[in-house]
Amino acid sequence: MRKIITILLCLTLFAFNVQAGSKKKSRALSIDQLYTQEPDPMIPALQSAAPLEVQYEPTARRRRHVTGKKGIDVSHYQNRINWKTVAEQNDVNYVYIKATENAGLVDNMFETNLRQARRAGIPVGCYHFFSPTASPLAQLKNLTSTVPNLREHDLIPMIDVEVKGKNTTPEQLRHRLRQFLKAVEEFYGVKPLIYTGQNFFNKYLSGHFDDYLFMIAKYSSGVPELLGNPRFAMWQFSASGRIRGINGDVDQSCFMDNYGLRDILIKKK
Repeated sequence: MRKIITILLCLTLFAFNVQAGSKKKSRALSIDQLYTQEPDPMIPALQSAAPLEVQYEPTARRRRHVTGKKGIDVSHYQNRINWKTVAEQNDVNYVYIKATENAGLVDNMFETNLRQARRAGIPVGCYHFFSPTASPLAQLKNLTSTVPNLREHDLIPMIDVEVKGKNTTPEQLRHRLRQFLKAVEEFYGVKPLIYTGQNFFNKYLSGHFDDYLFMIAKYSSGVPELLGNPRFAMWQFSASGRIRGINGDVDQSCFMDNYGLRDILIKKK
């Protein structure tokens, strides 16, 4: 009888351990299922995402240097300028003069500045302030009606690109800018220069307009750090330059690396 009781106790303990083990195994399986059967939210995103963009080394880390040739750009904000006095200074080897903005604005000092700067012997060029929300063709009409030809100009035109525009996507900005640049090139027969800031370039233009020369604005110390490998020809290093003959502040720029005045001069036929 004692043997039977002992056997029954052993069988009971064995059954209890088996059941407990079964519960542990069942609980472990449910935890595994939670991780293996629930979809990983990152997997669909990675499968459907566009190819990752290559992260380029900033160009400033690749031995950049400035040259001694400096220039300025002006608009009606500088009011009347004594161009004869300006021309006597070594810090002014070229000047870009604002001509137009958007689809209808014309700088009221453009004609005067163009005529007098050229008479003083300074190489001159015009620039247009681009609007990403206005029709590229309407902007072209504004620019070309103000500057019908480049016979009185020494420098290739410059297109100022500083704003993305409200409710405008980066893709729309680039598409409209490309349309405008192509139209300007077709009309004048020369490829324009693009002006923009360091941050704006890195955010919106890097890798998309490498066939154009760039003037990049950055007013803190150190040359601009640009993503990609743009044709970084000029650096606008100051918005508060002081030049005799000009009342108040004026933008100043200089050439970079091996670029020089020859690279922005219109090739006269």
